Amino acid sequence: MAVDLAQKAQNFTNRGRQALEAGRFELAMDMLMEAVSAAPDILETRKLLRTAQIANFKHNGKTGIGAKLGAMIARSKILGLVKKGQGVEAMAEAEKLMCQNPLDPDNIEAAVKAAEAAGKQDHAAISVEAAYECGNKDPALLERVATYYQLAKNWAKARDAYQKLAQIKPGDQRVMQLLKNSEAQATMNAGWEQTAGKKGGFQNLIANKEQAKKLDQANKAVITGDDAEALIAEKLRQIESEPKNMNARRALARLYMQNKQFAEAVNCLTEALEVSGNMDPELDRMCSQARVQYYDQQIELLKGENRAEEAEAMEAEKNQFVLDDLMSRSQRYPNDLHIRYELGKLLYSYGYYDEALEHLQLAQKSPKDRLWALYYLAMCFLAKEQVDMAVMQLETARDQIPTMDDLKKKVVYQLGLCAESQGDLEKAYQYYKDVYSTDVGFEDLSERMLAVSQALKEQKG
Repeated sequence: MAVDLAQKAQNFTNRGRQALEAGRFELAMDMLMEAVSAAPDILETRKLLRTAQIANFKHNGKTGIGAKLGAMIARSKILGLVKKGQGVEAMAEAEKLMCQNPLDPDNIEAAVKAAEAAGKQDHAAISVEAAYECGNKDPALLERVATYYQLAKNWAKARDAYQKLAQIKPGDQRVMQLLKNSEAQATMNAGWEQTAGKKGGFQNLIANKEQAKKLDQANKAVITGDDAEALIAEKLRQIESEPKNMNARRALARLYMQNKQFAEAVNCLTEALEVSGNMDPELDRMCSQARVQYYDQQIELLKGENRAEEAEAMEAEKNQFVLDDLMSRSQRYPNDLHIRYELGKLLYSYGYYDEALEHLQLAQKSPKDRLWALYYLAMCFLAKEQVDMAVMQLETARDQIPTMDDLKKKVVYQLGLCAESQGDLEKAYQYYKDVYSTDVGFEDLSERMLAVSQALKEQKG
């Protein structure tokens, strides 16, 4: 029973990781919620789930009033379970809540309290860490992360957090002492996880140590060295006995790619595509990625041998492959909007604006790529000197981006350029100021603001 439970958790984790890599965030959350339910002690799975929750929330945007009311009720239920000492149950409810909004401070606090009640300080740390990384980099949050990892005796993680904190507070002797302590503990415990395993890991779920070893190997984000060789051999045997097992072929290809064996990955994926009938978009995408990485690897080798002309020729060959491959995949999978987006963006970069418009207009129907598609649509229209059309796309994108992130900076900056080109200097200045208030070093913003400001003064005489 324990072996079945562990295997179930691993299967769901693998499927969740694949969905996350493919940008299918809701499916990733569903799969990883199942994995966490089957094996709630596995920290890496919960971290992967948190990544999926954040990615999904960022794409879907803010929640409405009804959802906020539902979140309040859910938090109340979680805190009620905490008070009763039912930490494990509280953590399960907290994950449901985090699927709605993993960056809400109140939701994070509820998840942290649930993890504390369950005695899982390291699980509490990942929620706070996610808030720190995706929020305003609050040093107090960072110190809280370090403290949780310290309580969980995860000294390497604690050290990493204290190192970041020491960079923020270089003269703080208390932080420096905490950093030294965690460094010492991390050194003393180096190698322990590899030899003894983590408390609550897959070893505790199953009695079969050989199976535990395989599951731990497969659960690593990056597998190299002897672990990789062992798993590659195992996957090859599995494929030999189960030729139509696409999951095994995908896993083998990922192992090859992680270990920079890109030629082997291409061969593996090409064979997998043939077995699948050449109609598996995920395998197709992986094969394209492997080919590009193979090109990059060979280009770096040529550069290292001072064979600049050959490296340049291979770079051109790679670029041609990428274009041809996207064109081909857009025909094989006409409803794959992400391919349309990638192709439209590439065609724009090569100056094929009319062709790019066709694909980008389709891509804007994709929730994942809609905002960037609108931006590149605008850039195509600007290249065609259709400023009014460009402004329509930019304003639509601006209104749908809640915070001044990197994309919104680009959008608002372009709106400023459009206003400036049409002689509306006051509007241009306001757009520039909106970006400047967040990022003073963006593009040539300082020079443009100064020039527009001087022009406005001259107009007013």
